Amino acid sequence: MRSRLVVLASGEGTLLQHLIDACAADPTGPQVVAVGVDRHGTRAVGRAQGAGIETFACRVTDHQDRAAWDEALTRACAGFRPDLIVSAGFMKLFGPQFLGEFSGRCINSHPALLPSFPGMHGVRDALAYGVKVTGCTVFLVDAGLDSGPVIAQEAVPVQDDDDEVTLTERIKSAERALLATTVIAMLREGWSVSGRTVRIGRSGESRP
Repeated sequence: MRSRLVVLASGEGTLLQHLIDACAADPTGPQVVAVGVDRHGTRAVGRAQGAGIETFACRVTDHQDRAAWDEALTRACAGFRPDLIVSAGFMKLFGPQFLGEFSGRCINSHPALLPSFPGMHGVRDALAYGVKVTGCTVFLVDAGLDSGPVIAQEAVPVQDDDDEVTLTERIKSAERALLATTVIAMLREGWSVSGRTVRIGRSGESRP
């Protein structure tokens, strides 16, 4: 039976598209069973529908408060029985009910080598600091801001003539590939979490 993947997105859906393509390349590999968004009219929805993937929207403004939104998002995702949830540009912090339900089974990616430069402006902050190497990180989501245990990272050198646009594009290219590779490896080989250490493969055969 194919592993089940739910992807949450908010915008253009470029990370989502790479995941869809990577999963579709192997008919025995993981399957994206649903794509959820936090607002209407996103390109991500069109990408999912074009691939024949079920979509759902869960907007904060449609609920009484963030707790009610958290409950609705948790219920919607759980209905698809996911083995793993990927936050692919989903621009919302998850609430306690979601984190409790999917602890150890929700991952995100960030355009910096965490724990350096968390937050919305990882590329800009790295450039401002003057680092010579930055990159991207795939990590388990927790209650903090980009603070969960690191699963995988890839370094991207900073070139002397880089600006935020050029560096962002190179990091995005690495991030798309790293996220897809990591997701597929986790769902094929299993993973385990011990403290802040995440292991994929034989040492991670029992999933959380």
